[in-house]
Amino acid sequence: MFCPGKVQPMQLTVPAPAAIKDISTKDFAAEVIKAEVPVLVDFWAPWCGPCKQLGPVLEKVVAAQNGKVKLVKMDVDQNQQLAAQLGIQSIPAVFAFWRGQPVDGFMGVQPESAIKAFVERLVKLSGGKLPGLDEVLAKADEALEAGDIETANEIFATVLEQDPVNATAYAGLIKVAIAAGQAGEAKAMLAEAPPEIANAKELAGVRAQLELADKPKGDASQLAELMATVTTQPDNHQARYDLALALYGAGQIEAAIDHLVESVKRDRKWNEEAARKQLVTIFEALGPMHEETIAGRRKLSSVLFR
Repeated sequence: MFCPGKVQPMQLTVPAPAAIKDISTKDFAAEVIKAEVPVLVDFWAPWCGPCKQLGPVLEKVVAAQNGKVKLVKMDVDQNQQLAAQLGIQSIPAVFAFWRGQPVDGFMGVQPESAIKAFVERLVKLSGGKLPGLDEVLAKADEALEAGDIETANEIFATVLEQDPVNATAYAGLIKVAIAAGQAGEAKAMLAEAPPEIANAKELAGVRAQLELADKPKGDASQLAELMATVTTQPDNHQARYDLALALYGAGQIEAAIDHLVESVKRDRKWNEEAARKQLVTIFEALGPMHEETIAGRRKLSSVLFR
């Protein structure tokens, strides 16, 4: 039986863990100024004892970030002009660059805890994204939409191998479980989400999908009955609400949204704004860029702000 998340990671064009390399002045622009992730520049020299003490700690902390930040090492004896331009007067000296600009730094040997906090601040400043992941995740979404859940599952799982708190990939695995008919596993994954991403908007979307999936699905006769009730009793908000949910379950998303918008228009406060809240749930389940979300938000806005 297919089981989301329990696969061998596939080979993707996702960056490997951060490269730690020696550079010279001629490499500085390409490796530091134009880098897609934050860069630590370690100014050192072979004769510097404290530099040799600091270096392995820097490498360990940077490697643990799995590509969200990189480390380059520059021998000040071999690159005296650049070191002078940056005001390096003693070593070891570490400068942090982001988007081509120096944003932080320190001098001298530091404890591992301080270096870890330093690097985490830098990652947070940049948003902590791995370069190239947007394209990779887009391929996973395309596979999922095409019904190729095996490929989508492998891509999302591989991304999480390198970035365990990537909310998009984690939500993607839950979507795979939903698509595979494994609602129980999807709910378990949602409940066990890492605390760093538990409240992420991506997980709010799959939470909404699961909530809607739990709603009872109406058959054709029930739809006809509810439609007849709403036609003869346009202010019967419970019937209209039930009709909207039944329509959504039947895949008639636009009609479901229209009935909920109509309910808001007739009595926004009915049942503690149940219709508006249900619309929000549907929009979260569909995603912000879905055409029905965009059209539905426009319809709702025209009612709320008329």
